[in-house]
Amino acid sequence: MTKKSPNPVDKHVGSRVRMRRMMVGMSQEKLGESLGITFQQIQKYEKGTNRIGASRLQNISQVLSVPVAFFFEGAPSMNAEAGGFAEDASPAYVSDFLASSEGLALTRAFLKIADSKVRRRIVDLVEALAEPTPAT
Repeated sequence: MTKKSPNPVDKHVGSRVRMRRMMVGMSQEKLGESLGITFQQIQKYEKGTNRIGASRLQNISQVLSVPVAFFFEGAPSMNAEAGGFAEDASPAYVSDFLASSEGLALTRAFLKIADSKVRRRIVDLVEALAEPTPAT
């Protein structure tokens, strides 16, 4: 018997819950208390292991002060005919990065830099560091 993998939309919604929870500085335990559930259940929601019901998602959106639609922004399309040249609104790696503590800390610090030229130089530096070095 094989273990069923989480639905991509459930994983996406869960990662958006995690990202928003981290953005507001709330622990899984605190979110769980606000909803009347355990932090373990929050963990399962955030991993996409357990699907979040509509009423629960509405409660989460109220606690985290975002509209329900926030959790679906950039969600993978379930429409098989959605092809063509259109790009996803938010690739999964962006959500994954912003849901990490490092990504969130980097984003917060970066947004505090007022000088646009300094921000541009930081982007240039990171891109240079990320480029593969040529083999010698």
